[in-house]
Formats: sequence, C-alpha cells, structure tokens
Amino acid sequence: MPDYSHQLSQYMPALAAPVISRWIVDSRCLFRISKSRSSKLGDYRAPHGKHGHRISVNHNLNPYAFLITTIHEFAHLKTWNNHKNSVKPHGQEWKTHFGQLMQPFIQLRVFPGDVEAALIRYLANPAASSCTDLGLFRVLKRYDIQSNGIQVVEQLPENAIFSLKNGRVFQKKEKIRKRYRCIELTTRRIYLFSPVAEVTVLESPINSVILARHSS
Repeated sequence: MPDYSHQLSQYMPALAAPVISRWIVDSRCLFRISKSRSSKLGDYRAPHGKHGHRISVNHNLNPYAFLITTIHEFAHLKTWNNHKNSVKPHGQEWKTHFGQLMQPFIQLRVFPGDVEAALIRYLANPAASSCTDLGLFRVLKRYDIQSNGIQVVEQLPENAIFSLKNGRVFQKKEKIRKRYRCIELTTRRIYLFSPVAEVTVLESPINSVILARHSS
C-alpha cells in the first residue's frame, strides 16, 4: 500500500499525515497540493468520466489550516459517496461527516490548545469555509508566516493606508457593525472590509503629517 505520510508531513502536523495518507489510498483520490488561490483554500471534484475523486489544497496554508481544509474536502468526498448530488454541498450531511472525520485528530491532540478550542466551537455549526468563522480564522492566522507588510484590516490604526493585491489603495476608517469602512483613494468610493481581510500596509502620508504637526 502506498504511504504518502512523509510528503504530507511537510504541509500538516506529522501525527495527522498517516491518517490522511490512508484516506487518500482507501478512497483512490487524486490529492494535489496546489498553488495559492485567493478565491479558495481547497477544492473537491466528484468522479466524472475517467476521473475519480480529486482534492486540491493550497500549498501556502499553515499546517493547521492545511489539515482543516483537507478534512473539509474529504467530508465532501464522503458526502458524495453516500448521497451523490442529492444533498446540498454544505448541508447537514456534510456537517455530520466533517465532524466525524475531525474526531481522530482531536483525539490525537494534533492542534495547539487555542486552535482546538476554536475548532470545537466551530464544529457546533461548521460553515462553507473556515474563513467565514472569524474566531477560528483569527486563531489560525497566528500560525501563518506573514510576508513583510501583510496584515489584516482590524490590526491597522484608523487612517492607515493599505493596498490590495490588485494595486488598489484604501484608507481605513471607523468600524461599522462587523466591518470597517474604507475609502478608495483614487475614486473616493466607500467599501466595507472584513476585519480579517489581508492587505499590504503602505507608509501613510496623512499619519506623517499629523506626527509632524504634533512634534512642532
């Protein structure tokens, strides 16, 4: 029987790798470690034509996010095996399978205490993506290796200037309920940002002027 534990342990906690390797073999799944995709963390595709089960997970996730995403996609695989296309993608059947598949890893204590606590809360009603649960997302972000200048919006001071990957530049303003009001500098249009949206911090000319004014 093939064993992919060594390869998988480069992307997820080593204790979890043998379990995932066995799932891959038993389900005859084509498991691919993918390049980074901003639109999704992972993907499941059901058997079609000559293709069997296919799962892909972004390579740049931290080990705990990678494992949770992998389990998320295998829950889709199990749901498809049991129900085909007769149920909703993230309906009760998927939620049940996701919770069941997560149990061995909680028993193995592969997650740090803070991640495990947030994960158990999330399992009470798991959503389509761990990114939609702000509590779990914030805890998982602690284990990311961030590039220089990358932060989430809620960490920035008011009036900070930041940019997105597409080059658009914004100024952070006040919080409105769960999101932050931000002004796009070129158009002056208002946008609401998730508190955990990843952005690149730029040097703020406005903050520099204020500091200079106070120092004079």
